[in-house]
Amino acid sequence: MPPGPLIRRLLGPYERGVAEAYRRIFINLDALAELMSAWVPQAQKILEVGCGEGAMTERIARTYPTASVAAIDITPNVGRLYRGPASSVVFRQETVAEVARREPASFDLVVLSDVMHHVRSDIRRSLLRAIDQAMAPNGSLLFKDWVISASPIHWLCAASDRYLTGDDVAYFTIDGINALVTDVFGPSTIRHSSTVRPWHNNAAVLVQRSEI
Repeated sequence: MPPGPLIRRLLGPYERGVAEAYRRIFINLDALAELMSAWVPQAQKILEVGCGEGAMTERIARTYPTASVAAIDITPNVGRLYRGPASSVVFRQETVAEVARREPASFDLVVLSDVMHHVRSDIRRSLLRAIDQAMAPNGSLLFKDWVISASPIHWLCAASDRYLTGDDVAYFTIDGINALVTDVFGPSTIRHSSTVRPWHNNAAVLVQRSEI
């Protein structure tokens, strides 16, 4: 069993604060939310895929206060540490394929942040295809993931993912992200790309269908 869950239980009431501080070593989620707002100024129906315990969900709800947010994950205790607005956010333990079947072509913004490197390589395309099915015809996908580098911060991130979470992770290169996205959504669908503080390993792209 990976040590992460045990460490979290031992932290007790300090867990949320420690988790936020630890996360900031690798990614500034407020900066990601600012980038999201600049790329997609308005959204009314949002799907967050792989929301975990709700850290990014809080930023999404604050960035789009009039939107309805569906936050999903396949793990138990979805949104356990969420402390944002309650009325506009729904947490569910389900797959994006289930959402796409129930609500096809519905979401004008889908957020996929630091999820894909935890997903097995052989099912990554099917996950993105399900996202494509859930997106509205004029919808957008914010795809953010950690990319490989020969640097101490990447080694620290890799050790954290493997030994604290116990996941068998596989990271991208920038070219790998671009190739995967265009293979599923088509050429010329990456409308913006950037990095997110504090490390260039945090790569983000905005995906929109070519007919937009």
